[in-house]
This record gives sequence, structure tokens and C-alpha cells, in this order.
Amino acid sequence: MPDLLIELFSEEIPARMQARAATDLKRLMTDGLVEAGLTYAGAHAFVTPRRLALAVEGLSAESPTVTEERKGPKADAPDKAIEGFLRSTGLTRDRLEERETPKGTLLFARITRPGRPAAEIVAEVLEAVVRGFPWPRSMRWGGPGLPGEGSLRWVRPLHSILCLLTTEAGPEVVPLDIDGIVAGDTTRGHRFMAPGPFAVTGFEDYAAKLKRAFVLLDPKERAATIRHDAEHLAFAAGLELVDDTGLLAEVAGLVEWPVTLMGEIGARFLDLPPEVLQTSMKEHQKFFSVREPGTGRIVRFVTVANRATADDGATILAGNRKVLAARLSDALFFWENDLRVAQAGMGAWLDKLAHVTFERRLGSQADRIARIAALAREIAPVVGADPDLAEQAARVCKADLASEMVYEFPELQGTMGRYYAEAAGLPPEVAAACEEHYKPLGAADRVPEGPVAQAVALADKLDTLTGFWAIDEKPTGSKDPFALRRAALGVIRIVLDGGLRFSLLEVMAAAAAPHPEPAGEIVRDYEILLAMGINEGMPEMRSALAHDLLSFFHDRLKVHLRDEGIRHDVIDACLSMEGADDLADVTARARALQGEIGTKEGENLIHGFRRAANILAQAEAADGVAYEFGPDPRFAETEEERALFAALDAADARIAPALAAEDYAEAMAAMAALRAPIDSFFEAVQVNTDNPIVRRNRLNLLHRIRETCLQVADLTKLEG
Repeated sequence: MPDLLIELFSEEIPARMQARAATDLKRLMTDGLVEAGLTYAGAHAFVTPRRLALAVEGLSAESPTVTEERKGPKADAPDKAIEGFLRSTGLTRDRLEERETPKGTLLFARITRPGRPAAEIVAEVLEAVVRGFPWPRSMRWGGPGLPGEGSLRWVRPLHSILCLLTTEAGPEVVPLDIDGIVAGDTTRGHRFMAPGPFAVTGFEDYAAKLKRAFVLLDPKERAATIRHDAEHLAFAAGLELVDDTGLLAEVAGLVEWPVTLMGEIGARFLDLPPEVLQTSMKEHQKFFSVREPGTGRIVRFVTVANRATADDGATILAGNRKVLAARLSDALFFWENDLRVAQAGMGAWLDKLAHVTFERRLGSQADRIARIAALAREIAPVVGADPDLAEQAARVCKADLASEMVYEFPELQGTMGRYYAEAAGLPPEVAAACEEHYKPLGAADRVPEGPVAQAVALADKLDTLTGFWAIDEKPTGSKDPFALRRAALGVIRIVLDGGLRFSLLEVMAAAAAPHPEPAGEIVRDYEILLAMGINEGMPEMRSALAHDLLSFFHDRLKVHLRDEGIRHDVIDACLSMEGADDLADVTARARALQGEIGTKEGENLIHGFRRAANILAQAEAADGVAYEFGPDPRFAETEEERALFAALDAADARIAPALAAEDYAEAMAAMAALRAPIDSFFEAVQVNTDNPIVRRNRLNLLHRIRETCLQVADLTKLEG
């Protein structure tokens, strides 16, 4: 079976597009080959700044011969109908078969499509892939008589195509010509260190010769080389490399032959905050930061050159230091100016925020800060924070948005807020809240740690959510331009990680109070209920907003808990209980129920509960009464019945204090202990006996079973 090697050699491919391009090349080529009837054993895609490559092993030599039977019109159909059928099959009338069917005598055609050689199919598929490749952005190039003339588009000018089938007989170039670019068996090495062309005979030869020509084909190998060499340079100097996975992947996409070099940062810049140095070097120069292990100060940088030089990179480092000094001079200027404003109390920044619009209908950033400060003060007792400190932190937490440093590096918002709060002499809790109130920014990000930071973070996120709910700017489908899903998940994580207990409805109603009257769906739903006369106990409009937003929180909570492995029906069972706006309580119930139903006792308890609930529901429907009166053990006729009464009394003695202590695992364990007596009861006792007094007592007993088992969660919501 032949092996296939493809290389598409071009000008530099942007690093951000490389990984996706390699995946797309593999997917499109293999899908096209399989659809054409070829099989293969394995496929691997590679990418460097100047080439996309694909190696396919064990490709079948040709597609199989396929015979297809196609049903046509009746034998006595009009000539035009038969002629159309013949054209579609490519056959003549004498090659059609007449066959008797329940619908009459029909014409049938047997069409045999012979297999095609792999080279022909590869050429056809590769041309379609190149012409339709899904680059995020592409370009045309070339002119009359030059490669690229015509409709061909590629991310950067495409120079050559290597397309080789290697069999036991040797390599064979696949005949292919795409707008003047003719496929061959040659490629080129490093642009500067080995620019000449060379021929290859297969993938192993290709990869080996590229390495000798100073090209590492595999991006993972380039990244590993960069990491290893950079860490070695740092270690040799008694320092450590600041890990940055994203930057590592980007730099690996900028070079074909990585050469790591370590340089020094000018002494006058070393007192800049480490985050400023790291961000400036990463964003502007693509440098890795190197720090002192003890102090965390950034003192050097690592750059990655795309070539080895005779002076071991001295000229490159000198140029990099010069450019870096210019960049860091700007950062130092911003830092010194900002410190002067911070030390004066940050009032100038807060005044400036009064003229910065947050959202047209929700006012300025200053308006937003006032709302967050009032809400943080109200939330503070819930999280154990000092209300004065929470309000103070909320009033300065957005001040750094008006600073010069954050204007230049928006990703440093919050981080710089901490430095400026410290410079202003504010309490440590306030400074920490300035940085942490944005957290968590993602699933892997930590939540705010201190109670003041938690109060401000909750106030910030709840103000955002209630505000955009009020102006009817909810997430729709995959669209969430204001990151409201992330804000809701942030609230959930702060609540759960901190074990915070409060009524989310009450806090959201307070958060909604300063916002405009709700618009959109909330108003329409509210007015429909009023028009229908369903207005008894209806909350006022902003409280209706809070109820609508609570449903959104429940949806986010379901996603969060499903990631923990908790079943969706278990979550629904707990959300159906009273007080479902206490997210920590709902989660504790869900975890306890999930843990119990995973045991044999829990499964049997659910089965017994359902049996009791079903018999009771049928009897209540048939009799038109509710059997909700306490059952009397004096009317018990069997030992199993009396044992169930005793077991329920024992369970209640355990469940009541467990629920009072919110120990739902203990409450569920007490319920699970009812499994055996419930099973024995149903095996030995006929509930619908002829004695009406005994029957009524037993139905009341089933009601007691049902009520006992519904104290942690609504078990009727469970599936299965």
C-alpha cells in the first residue's frame, strides 16, 4: 500500500492560524479520500511558518469497482422518459433489463464504475482542498503568466506543492497543476540557513532532510525545544522562567529553527511591577520573562530567534534590548504618572469615569460604581465582610480604568488597581478587592479569597446581570456579547467555593432597584399574567426580573454541577424544593442525593418510594380524597407493617436533626435505611385490603413514606 506525502509551501502563515490549518488539511484530505473510495491506516498533519504538510500511511492503491442497480421507468413509458434515464446512466437501451414488479414491467440498469488509481483521486481531492481551503483570511496574488494567477486564494502566496505517492516500486509524483503551480517532489529548507531546493522520496526522508536544512517540522518539537532551552538558560543564571503556554505556542509558530537567547533588562526598569514587565515584553516583543525565584522580580528576558548566527545572537540581543528599552520607557512613564494620581487619592480618575459611558441605558462608569458600592455594603454582612471596607473597595475598584497603564494594557485592569490602592495607602483588604473583584475570569481561574473582595465581586457581577436583564439584553443561543453567562458562573463559583448562604432572589431584587424599569420579555410576561387575572401575590416588576434571572442562574448551575458528574434529573429534583434561590443549599442537596442514588440501598429506596407514591396517587384519584392523616400503628395487622412504623419513627429521629443541621448526606442515609422495611412491607402486605379502616390506615402510611422521602429533594423528578 502506498504512502502519501503532501506539502503546501508558502510565505509565512500567521501563527494564530497554523494549528487550525493543520487540522483542516488532515480532515479535508482524509474525508475526501475516503469519500472517493480509498482507505488509509493513519494520517498526521504538521505545520511550520512556511509549510503545511500531511503524511498518510497505508493508502489503498485504487478505489474498488462498484456496481449499482438503478430502477427506471416502465418498459412502455414514453420515449423521452426512457431517453432521459439512459442519459443519466450512460447506457444504451439494449443494456437495460426488464423486470416484472407489482407496479408493472420496469426497466433496471446495472452500472459498474471501475476503480480509479490513488494518484488520480489524490490529485482531484487535493485540488479541491487547495481551492476551497477555509482560511479565516486569504489573498490572491500573481499576474499574467505567474503562479497564482486566476481564482486561487491562499493565506499568503503559495509557492510550490509537493505531492508524492511512495510504493515498493519507489516514489511517484502525483500529476497536478493548480493555476500554474505544478506538483513535484522538491521542497526548501530554512529561508536563511538552507534556502536551496532538494528532492525527497517519502515522509521519513522529507522530515530528516528538513532537519538537516534547519527546519523542525513538528510544532510540538519546536515548542519543547524552546521550553527546554529557555529553562536551561534561566537555570544556569540562577533564575526561573515564567511559564506562559499561550506565548510558547505562538512563538513556536513564528520560527522553523528556534534559537533561544537570554538578555538583560535595563536597570532603571527593574522596579516596574512584574506584571507590567511581563505584559509589555509579551505583547510587544514576544519575549518570555525570567524572574528571581525568591523575590519574583522580572530581571531578564528570553527571546527566540529564527536562525543561528556567527556571533551567537549578540547582534540580535543588542537590537532587542534597544527596542525593549523604548517600549519599557513608555511603561515607566505611565507608571510614574499613575503613581502621582494614586498617591493623591485617585480622585482625578474617579472624576474622569463620570464621563465614560458604561452602557447608554445603564449610565456612566461612575453611576455603575455608585450602584456597586451600595450593593457591596448590603452584601457585606452575608459574606462576613466589614460593610465600610466593602463600600470603600467598591468605590475605588474601577479607578484604574482611567489610568494610563490600563489604557495601554487593558489586560492589567485590576492588577494595577491593587498597586494604585496600595500607593494610595488604602487598607490591604481594599487593595486586594481591586484586583480580585474581576475573578473568576474562567473555569480554571481562582475565586476571590477575602470577604471584602467577595462582596465587591458579587456586587459587580450582580449589577451587570440585573442591569442587562432590565434593558432586555440577555444571551441568545451562542451569542453573549456582554459575557453574562461568565458573570453568572462567577457568582455561582464564589457562592459555592465560599459556602455562602443567602437568598439570591432578595439580593437580585436589591441589585435591580437602581436600574431602569425592566423591558422586553419580562414586561410582556408580567402583563400577560395580569391580563389573565393571575395577579394574586404577583411580585412587583423588579422582583419579577429577579425571578426571571434566577432561572438563568439555575441553568448555569446545572451546567456547573453536571461537570461534577451530577445527573441533570438530580439537579432538577433539588431545584424543585422550596428555597431554590439558596445556591449553596441546592448544591449540598444535589451532592447528597447523587451520592445516595449511586448505592444499592439508594436505588432500592427510590424504587420503594415510587411504588408507594404510585399506589397512593391511584387510590387518591379513584377515591377523590387525600390520604394525608397520620397513620396509626394500632391498626397494623402484620409484623412487617409494625416494623415499617418503627423504621419510619427511627428515620424521623435521624432526619429531623440532620435537616436542621443541613446535613443532607445524613438525612439521605437515614432514608436509605428504610429500604429493607419498605420492601418487606410490600412483599407481605396488601394495601388495598377489603377492610376500609385498615386500607385507609395503610394509604396514610404510604403518604408518610412519601413525605419522609421528599424532605431533601423531589424524588418524583428522577428518571428511570
